Formats: sequence, structure tokens, C-alpha cells
Amino acid sequence: MRIANLSSRLVLLKRDRALDVEKASDGRFGPNPQSVYERWSEFTRWAADQDASAGDPFDPRDLGPAVPRPPQVFAIGLNYANHADESGLKLPENPMVFTKFVSSFTGADVEIELSGDTVDWEVELVAVIGEGGRDIPASEAWDHVAGLTIGQDVSDRTVQFWGEPAQFSIGKSLKGFAPIGPAVVTLDELASVADRSDLAIGCTLARADGSTEVLQSGRTRDMIFPIPELVERLSALVELLPGDVIFTGTPDGVGLGRTPRVYLEAGQSVTSEIEGLGSIRQRYVAS
Repeated sequence: MRIANLSSRLVLLKRDRALDVEKASDGRFGPNPQSVYERWSEFTRWAADQDASAGDPFDPRDLGPAVPRPPQVFAIGLNYANHADESGLKLPENPMVFTKFVSSFTGADVEIELSGDTVDWEVELVAVIGEGGRDIPASEAWDHVAGLTIGQDVSDRTVQFWGEPAQFSIGKSLKGFAPIGPAVVTLDELASVADRSDLAIGCTLARADGSTEVLQSGRTRDMIFPIPELVERLSALVELLPGDVIFTGTPDGVGLGRTPRVYLEAGQSVTSEIEGLGSIRQRYVAS
């Protein structure tokens, strides 16, 4: 199933239709898109019998952040070797963890104000926790994942590198800097994909003059720490909670890693795609 946030209401998506969960369940489940993870097992049993194609047409621009207020946000830096290389940094021996504050979360097709002239892009696969816990072994990790979605780890590099050490969390948490969506896609929806740990991932820039450029193109199989290992490593240190999200890192191709460096400009848009999950788009405007 595809679980989404349509105008701040919990819905199930099927192509161009959205089924309102509160109405379809006669109030058994409320309208809050975040609260469903607290009743994840119960919800998935109910949702399995629903036909989302019986829902109403919707405008994709009304899709809010698929997970609007996660209790915890884990973001993993340098999780692709080629990205670490373009950043001029050593491969991490342990997951490099920071956060994106939830006030930066926004929807799937949105307008974002540029905070300056060094705003960068980073397409990421995002894992959403359904069943939390501590000390979850990698062999059981997928059972704790509610689904996957697409994220953009938008970054103001000036703020990020204000001083030593770098200000990763604040530099990546400005207004609108965490687009996430269009929906949380449960793992059964990826049955047609040969390996859910090997998804095509990338993003494309559209300029004001109509030209386009592929910015990033990779495979999630190239993660240094794949999702099961991240769940194991994180849960060994902290309790994972229902509705938590894990931004799993970005492949190479970011603006910071280019020579000369390239950053986003007003009038440009970025479309991010991940195999089986769909796409999200951000249009960048001057502040």
C-alpha cells in the first residue's frame, strides 16, 4: 500500500485516487498521518482489505510530508563510498549520524525559498519505522520497517560549515529543507523489484531556460551501511520509535563535490526519483 498525507489527512493512494482513512474506517483510525504508526499492525490488517482506487481524485501538490512529525529523525552521512570520495573524506567505520529537525519537513511537490547562494541537493532513500524497539538484529530489521519513501536532504553549505566542527543538523534543517514523499510505500508494493536493497536512485535539475541535467544517478545497493545494518546499529544505542525516519545517505553528484562547485538558483527545480517509490519535486525561489 501507499500511505500519504493529503492536506494533513491520512490517505491511501492508488494511482490518481486517494482514499480518506478516517472516513473509510468509520472513525476507527483518525485523520492524523503520523498517528497510524502507533497502531501499525492493526492498521495494516485493516488497510489490506481496502481498495484505494475507490477514493477521490487529488492534486499531487496537496501532498504534505508523508511522515509529518516523526518522533526521531536519523540522517546518515557519507553512506555511499563515491559520495565520501567526492567530499574528500575517509569512509566511515561507523554510521555518521546527524538529524534534520522536523520543522524542516515539507511535501512532495513544493516551492522552497533559497536561504543563500550555496544551497545543495542530496536525494535519499528514507526508511520509516513501523515497529520500534532496542537491539534489533539485522536479520529481523525489515520486519520493523513500515515502508520506504523519497527524501531530499537539502543543505545550506555555508551554514553547514560555519566553523569546526561542521553544523550538519542546523545547516540541513532550514525551512522546507526536508521534502519527503510522495507516500510511504510498504515493502509488499516492491514485489516486482528484484531486490528492495537495490533500487535506482537519482535526481534531475530543470533550469529556467528549459534545459535539464541529471545531477545524481546511483543504486541503493552501494550503501556502506544498508538499511538492516542501520536499524541494528541504531537500535543498539537508542530505542527506535514507531514513525521514526532514517535518511539513509546520498550517492555522488552533489554540488559541493563538483569542480567548480555548483549550487541551486532561483527558477530551477529538482525532481528526485527512486525505483518503485515515485518522485518528488521542489521548485526553488529567491527568499
